[in-house]
Amino acid sequence: MALVESWLPPSREHWELLTWLFQFFPLFTLVQWLVDYYPQGKTSIDSRLNIPGKIGWATMEAPGFIILLYIMFTLPQQSGIETLPQANWVMATLFTVHYIYRALLAPLVLNPSMSPIHISVWVSALTYQFINATCIGGWLAGYGPVTTSDWSGRILWIEVGLMIFAAGFLGNIYHDDELREIRRAAARNQKKKEIRQGEKSKDGKAGKGIDKIYMMPENGLFRTILYPHYVCEWIEWCGFWMIGGLGCVPARNFVFSEVSTMLPRALQGRRWYIKRFGKEKVGNRKAVIPGLV
Repeated sequence: MALVESWLPPSREHWELLTWLFQFFPLFTLVQWLVDYYPQGKTSIDSRLNIPGKIGWATMEAPGFIILLYIMFTLPQQSGIETLPQANWVMATLFTVHYIYRALLAPLVLNPSMSPIHISVWVSALTYQFINATCIGGWLAGYGPVTTSDWSGRILWIEVGLMIFAAGFLGNIYHDDELREIRRAAARNQKKKEIRQGEKSKDGKAGKGIDKIYMMPENGLFRTILYPHYVCEWIEWCGFWMIGGLGCVPARNFVFSEVSTMLPRALQGRRWYIKRFGKEKVGNRKAVIPGLV
Protein backbone atom coordinates (compact mmCIF):
# COMPACT_ATOMS: atom_id res chain seq x y z
CA MET A 1 0.00 0.00 0.00
CA ALA A 2 1.41 3.34 -1.07
CA LEU A 3 1.32 6.14 1.49
CA VAL A 4 1.72 8.74 -1.25
CA GLU A 5 0.97 7.44 -4.73
CA SER A 6 4.16 7.10 -6.82
CA TRP A 7 6.21 8.91 -4.12
CA LEU A 8 6.10 6.60 -1.08
CA PRO A 9 7.25 4.20 -2.32
CA PRO A 10 8.56 6.12 -5.32
CA SER A 11 7.91 5.19 -8.92
CA ARG A 12 11.05 4.72 -10.99
CA GLU A 13 10.44 8.05 -12.74
CA HIS A 14 10.11 9.95 -9.47
CA TRP A 15 13.06 8.11 -7.94
CA GLU A 16 15.27 8.97 -10.90
CA LEU A 17 14.14 12.60 -10.73
CA LEU A 18 14.87 12.92 -7.00
CA THR A 19 18.23 11.19 -7.35
CA TRP A 20 19.25 13.45 -10.22
CA LEU A 21 18.12 16.62 -8.44
CA PHE A 22 19.83 15.62 -5.19
CA GLN A 23 23.19 15.76 -6.95
CA PHE A 24 22.85 19.55 -6.89
CA PHE A 25 22.17 19.78 -3.18
CA PRO A 26 25.70 21.09 -2.39
CA LEU A 27 24.83 24.24 -4.37
CA PHE A 28 22.17 25.08 -1.78
CA THR A 29 24.75 24.92 0.99
CA LEU A 30 26.91 27.67 -0.50
CA VAL A 31 25.10 30.25 1.62
CA GLN A 32 26.68 28.67 4.71
CA TRP A 33 30.07 29.88 3.49
CA LEU A 34 28.80 33.45 3.47
CA VAL A 35 26.95 33.75 6.79
CA ASP A 36 27.45 32.35 10.29
CA TYR A 37 23.72 32.19 11.00
CA TYR A 38 22.82 28.66 12.09
CA PRO A 39 20.17 28.59 14.84
CA GLN A 40 20.98 25.23 16.38
CA GLY A 41 23.43 23.82 18.91
CA LYS A 42 26.15 26.18 20.15
CA THR A 43 24.84 28.90 17.85
CA SER A 44 21.16 28.55 18.76
CA ILE A 45 19.15 31.73 19.28
CA ASP A 46 16.20 32.82 21.40
CA SER A 47 13.09 32.63 19.24
CA ARG A 48 9.39 31.85 19.51
CA LEU A 49 9.95 29.50 16.58
CA ASN A 50 12.36 27.26 18.49
CA ILE A 51 11.62 23.60 19.10
CA PRO A 52 12.98 21.87 22.25
CA GLY A 53 16.31 20.35 21.28
CA LYS A 54 15.71 16.69 22.08
CA ILE A 55 12.24 16.50 20.53
CA GLY A 56 13.27 18.58 17.53
CA TRP A 57 16.32 16.44 16.81
CA ALA A 58 14.48 13.14 17.12
CA THR A 59 11.53 14.18 14.96
CA MET A 60 13.67 15.64 12.18
CA GLU A 61 16.16 12.74 12.00
CA ALA A 62 14.11 9.60 12.70
CA PRO A 63 11.90 9.83 9.57
CA GLY A 64 14.98 8.98 7.50
CA PHE A 65 15.36 5.36 8.59
CA ILE A 66 11.59 4.93 8.93
CA ILE A 67 11.07 5.96 5.30
CA LEU A 68 13.91 3.76 4.11
CA LEU A 69 12.54 0.71 5.90
CA TYR A 70 9.04 1.40 4.59
CA ILE A 71 10.37 1.49 1.03
CA MET A 72 12.40 -1.68 1.60
CA PHE A 73 9.25 -3.58 2.61
CA THR A 74 6.85 -2.16 0.02
CA LEU A 75 8.69 -1.37 -3.21
CA PRO A 76 9.87 -4.96 -3.96
CA GLN A 77 6.30 -6.24 -3.79
CA GLN A 78 5.13 -3.37 -5.97
CA SER A 79 7.89 -4.15 -8.49
CA GLY A 80 7.34 -7.91 -8.49
CA ILE A 81 10.61 -8.71 -6.70
CA GLU A 82 10.29 -11.75 -4.42
CA THR A 83 13.49 -11.37 -2.41
CA LEU A 84 16.25 -8.79 -2.29
CA PRO A 85 19.94 -9.72 -2.14
CA GLN A 86 21.48 -9.96 1.32
CA ALA A 87 23.85 -7.08 0.56
CA ASN A 88 20.87 -4.77 0.05
CA TRP A 89 19.64 -5.59 3.55
CA VAL A 90 23.13 -5.14 4.96
CA MET A 91 23.23 -1.57 3.65
CA ALA A 92 19.69 -0.90 4.89
CA THR A 93 20.68 -2.23 8.32
CA LEU A 94 23.76 0.02 8.49
CA PHE A 95 21.66 3.05 7.62
CA THR A 96 19.05 2.10 10.22
CA VAL A 97 21.55 1.40 13.01
CA HIS A 98 23.25 4.74 12.44
CA TYR A 99 19.99 6.67 12.63
CA ILE A 100 18.62 4.74 15.60
CA TYR A 101 21.71 5.94 17.42
CA ARG A 102 21.72 9.43 15.95
CA ALA A 103 17.98 10.14 16.00
CA LEU A 104 16.74 8.25 19.06
CA LEU A 105 19.42 7.02 21.46
CA ALA A 106 21.66 10.09 21.34
CA PRO A 107 19.06 12.82 21.91
CA LEU A 108 16.48 10.95 23.99
CA VAL A 109 18.68 8.69 26.13
CA LEU A 110 22.33 9.70 26.07
CA ASN A 111 22.44 13.49 25.79
CA PRO A 112 22.04 15.25 29.15
CA SER A 113 20.72 18.35 27.39
CA MET A 114 20.33 19.88 23.94
CA SER A 115 19.98 23.47 22.79
CA PRO A 116 16.74 24.42 21.04
CA ILE A 117 16.43 24.03 17.28
CA HIS A 118 14.87 26.73 15.13
CA ILE A 119 11.97 25.53 13.03
CA SER A 120 13.79 26.55 9.83
CA VAL A 121 16.56 24.05 10.63
CA TRP A 122 13.96 21.43 11.57
CA VAL A 123 12.07 21.78 8.29
CA SER A 124 15.29 21.72 6.25
CA ALA A 125 16.56 18.60 8.00
CA LEU A 126 13.22 16.82 7.68
CA THR A 127 13.11 17.56 3.95
CA TYR A 128 16.69 16.34 3.59
CA GLN A 129 15.84 13.08 5.36
CA PHE A 130 12.84 12.45 3.14
CA ILE A 131 14.81 12.98 -0.08
CA ASN A 132 17.95 11.13 1.00
CA ALA A 133 16.06 8.13 2.41
CA THR A 134 13.87 7.92 -0.69
CA CYS A 135 16.90 7.94 -2.99
CA ILE A 136 18.84 5.33 -1.02
CA GLY A 137 15.75 3.25 -0.25
CA GLY A 138 14.68 3.20 -3.89
CA TRP A 139 18.13 2.02 -4.98
CA LEU A 140 18.20 -0.73 -2.36
CA ALA A 141 14.61 -1.86 -2.80
CA GLY A 142 14.28 -2.27 -6.54
CA TYR A 143 16.02 0.30 -8.70
CA GLY A 144 19.56 -0.83 -7.96
CA PRO A 145 20.94 -4.39 -7.66
CA VAL A 146 18.08 -6.88 -7.37
CA THR A 147 19.85 -10.23 -7.71
CA THR A 148 22.83 -11.86 -6.02
CA SER A 149 24.64 -11.88 -9.36
CA ASP A 150 24.47 -8.07 -9.40
CA TRP A 151 26.83 -8.16 -6.39
CA SER A 152 29.18 -10.82 -7.79
CA GLY A 153 32.89 -10.02 -7.60
CA ARG A 154 32.36 -7.31 -5.00
CA ILE A 155 33.00 -9.21 -1.77
CA LEU A 156 36.32 -7.42 -1.07
CA TRP A 157 34.75 -3.99 -1.60
CA ILE A 158 31.91 -4.93 0.73
CA GLU A 159 34.21 -6.23 3.46
CA VAL A 160 36.50 -3.22 3.34
CA GLY A 161 33.51 -0.89 3.21
CA LEU A 162 32.05 -2.56 6.29
CA MET A 163 35.30 -2.07 8.19
CA ILE A 164 35.47 1.58 7.19
CA PHE A 165 31.86 2.12 8.18
CA ALA A 166 32.41 0.42 11.55
CA ALA A 167 35.53 2.48 12.26
CA GLY A 168 33.70 5.71 11.45
CA PHE A 169 30.63 4.74 13.46
CA LEU A 170 32.62 3.84 16.57
CA GLY A 171 34.72 6.99 16.22
CA ASN A 172 31.56 9.04 15.90
CA ILE A 173 30.11 7.57 19.10
CA TYR A 174 33.37 8.02 21.00
CA HIS A 175 33.76 11.69 20.12
CA ASP A 176 30.06 12.38 20.63
CA ASP A 177 30.44 11.00 24.13
CA GLU A 178 33.39 13.28 24.80
CA LEU A 179 31.07 16.22 24.12
CA ARG A 180 28.34 14.67 26.25
CA GLU A 181 30.76 14.28 29.14
CA ILE A 182 31.27 18.06 29.15
CA ARG A 183 27.53 18.51 29.63
CA ARG A 184 27.37 15.76 32.25
CA ALA A 185 30.23 17.39 34.16
CA ALA A 186 28.46 20.75 33.95
CA ALA A 187 25.28 19.18 35.34
CA ARG A 188 27.17 17.56 38.22
CA ASN A 189 28.98 20.78 39.07
CA GLN A 190 25.79 22.82 38.99
CA LYS A 191 23.99 20.33 41.21
CA LYS A 192 26.77 20.59 43.77
CA LYS A 193 26.62 24.38 43.55
CA GLU A 194 22.87 24.40 44.12
CA ILE A 195 23.19 22.14 47.14
CA ARG A 196 25.87 24.40 48.62
CA GLN A 197 23.76 27.48 48.03
CA GLY A 198 20.60 25.87 49.37
CA GLU A 199 18.71 26.35 46.11
CA LYS A 200 16.91 23.03 46.18
CA SER A 201 13.16 23.15 46.37
CA LYS A 202 11.15 21.30 49.03
CA ASP A 203 10.41 18.38 46.73
CA GLY A 204 14.11 17.74 46.25
CA LYS A 205 14.33 19.03 42.68
CA ALA A 206 16.91 21.56 41.63
CA GLY A 207 15.64 25.08 41.61
CA LYS A 208 17.34 26.05 38.37
CA GLY A 209 18.01 24.45 35.02
CA ILE A 210 21.46 23.55 33.81
CA ASP A 211 23.39 26.59 32.74
CA LYS A 212 24.75 26.61 29.21
CA ILE A 213 28.41 25.78 29.83
CA TYR A 214 30.99 25.14 27.13
CA MET A 215 34.50 23.74 27.45
CA MET A 216 37.19 22.78 24.98
CA PRO A 217 37.12 19.00 24.40
CA GLU A 218 40.59 17.53 24.80
CA ASN A 219 40.52 13.76 24.24
CA GLY A 220 40.85 11.57 21.16
CA LEU A 221 41.07 13.40 17.86
CA PHE A 222 39.91 16.57 19.62
CA ARG A 223 43.61 17.08 20.37
CA THR A 224 44.22 17.94 16.72
CA ILE A 225 40.85 18.99 15.26
CA LEU A 226 37.67 20.49 16.69
CA TYR A 227 35.10 18.41 14.80
CA PRO A 228 36.34 14.80 14.71
CA HIS A 229 32.75 13.57 15.11
CA TYR A 230 32.00 15.18 11.74
CA VAL A 231 35.02 13.52 10.13
CA CYS A 232 34.09 10.14 11.59
CA GLU A 233 30.60 10.47 10.15
CA TRP A 234 32.05 11.25 6.74
CA ILE A 235 34.23 8.13 7.07
CA GLU A 236 31.11 6.12 7.90
CA TRP A 237 29.28 7.13 4.77
CA CYS A 238 32.36 6.71 2.58
CA GLY A 239 32.38 3.08 3.78
CA PHE A 240 28.67 2.87 3.00
CA TRP A 241 29.33 4.23 -0.51
CA MET A 242 32.16 1.71 -0.95
CA ILE A 243 29.81 -1.16 -0.09
CA GLY A 244 27.31 0.01 -2.70
CA GLY A 245 30.08 0.62 -5.24
CA LEU A 246 31.32 3.78 -6.89
CA GLY A 247 28.33 3.60 -9.23
CA CYS A 248 25.86 3.88 -6.34
CA VAL A 249 24.72 7.41 -7.06
CA PRO A 250 22.45 7.79 -3.99
CA ALA A 251 25.31 6.84 -1.64
CA ARG A 252 27.66 9.19 -3.47
CA ASN A 253 25.12 12.00 -3.22
CA PHE A 254 24.81 11.30 0.49
CA VAL A 255 28.57 11.67 1.07
CA PHE A 256 28.82 14.87 -0.97
CA SER A 257 25.75 16.40 0.68
CA GLU A 258 27.05 15.59 4.16
CA VAL A 259 30.45 17.15 3.51
CA SER A 260 29.02 20.22 1.78
CA THR A 261 26.66 20.83 4.71
CA MET A 262 28.95 20.03 7.61
CA LEU A 263 32.27 21.48 6.41
CA PRO A 264 31.18 25.14 6.45
CA ARG A 265 29.43 24.47 9.77
CA ALA A 266 32.71 23.12 11.20
CA LEU A 267 34.62 26.18 9.97
CA GLN A 268 31.94 28.40 11.49
CA GLY A 269 32.29 26.41 14.70
CA ARG A 270 36.05 26.95 14.78
CA ARG A 271 35.45 30.71 14.56
CA TRP A 272 33.01 30.33 17.44
CA TYR A 273 35.62 28.49 19.53
CA ILE A 274 38.19 31.22 18.86
CA LYS A 275 35.71 33.93 19.81
CA ARG A 276 34.68 32.04 22.94
CA PHE A 277 38.05 30.78 24.20
CA GLY A 278 40.64 32.81 22.29
CA LYS A 279 43.26 31.90 19.70
CA GLU A 280 45.77 30.73 22.30
CA LYS A 281 43.35 28.19 23.77
CA VAL A 282 42.33 26.84 20.36
CA GLY A 283 45.97 26.77 19.28
CA ASN A 284 46.84 24.98 16.07
CA ARG A 285 43.72 22.87 16.05
CA LYS A 286 41.90 23.07 12.75
CA ALA A 287 38.25 22.27 12.10
CA VAL A 288 38.37 18.89 10.35
CA ILE A 289 41.79 18.19 8.79
CA PRO A 290 44.92 18.55 10.98
CA GLY A 291 47.12 21.38 9.78
CA LEU A 292 44.93 22.22 6.79
CA VAL A 293 41.25 23.04 7.26
